[in-house]
Amino acid sequence: MTGRAGFAGHPDAVETVAAATTLRQRRAPSLGKIFAWVIFIIGALYFFLPLLGTFFHSIKTRPDIFLAYRQVLADPKFYGGLLYSFTVGIITIIVSLAIIVPTAYWVRLKVPRMRPVVEFVTLMPFVLPPVVMVFGLIRVYSSKPLVLTATNFGSDVLLVCAYVILSFPYMYRAVDTGLAAIDARVLTEAAQSLGSGWARIILRIIFPNIRTALLSGAFLTLAIVIGEYTIANFLARTAAFGPYLSLLGRNAPYTPAAVSLISFGLTWFAMVLIAGLGRGTRGRIQVAGAR
Repeated sequence: MTGRAGFAGHPDAVETVAAATTLRQRRAPSLGKIFAWVIFIIGALYFFLPLLGTFFHSIKTRPDIFLAYRQVLADPKFYGGLLYSFTVGIITIIVSLAIIVPTAYWVRLKVPRMRPVVEFVTLMPFVLPPVVMVFGLIRVYSSKPLVLTATNFGSDVLLVCAYVILSFPYMYRAVDTGLAAIDARVLTEAAQSLGSGWARIILRIIFPNIRTALLSGAFLTLAIVIGEYTIANFLARTAAFGPYLSLLGRNAPYTPAAVSLISFGLTWFAMVLIAGLGRGTRGRIQVAGAR
């Protein structure tokens, strides 16, 4: 007993036992870490395997395996369709933010009991199929008093409006999550005490503090706009990227796969650029703009 007590009380022995225990804990991976890695690997395979299959399909052209990519990069319609869809996507994001951010902010600040109603309304695009929505828009806006389908500009306006409606479920939840992460009421009271009005509070206080959430909604909206086909096709917006990809697939078997991969890479590159705008904004509450 005395020997054991003396050994246990020795400081070097205690440190040795503690170090050995820590080393065993580090070497033995926990079940949670193993499960997390398994989920990560499954998700990565689910994401990358279709891309890999698309790439292998796009290089089946013989003897030149990169013929499809050269044809795509030499086609001016590819750049025109991608530029058109990107432009429509950016306009859609701006209009959607101008509608959703003040609405979500006002509901959370003034009428929190209306949140379930607003959430239900923003979920309606999931219930209403795009083909039904576009036929409704065409029927309403192809006759007086407001005829929009008769001109290209009017059809572009209808296309943006339809995409704004489609973005509501994603944009509202992203904005609402961002507002939940900050104390909007305290920030509002602090800004009002400094003499700021509602427009200044939203533009200089709310927008900067939920920038990361806004970028999340913008990513989803941009992806939806670039890949959308039904609404653009029925509104005769053949310059959009979705109809262009569909028409291309009718004439060439391998070129659409190359177009998909190139557009996928460009879309992610644009998203990375947009994400760079929101770098360094996490965990930082800004009230200086209210002065």
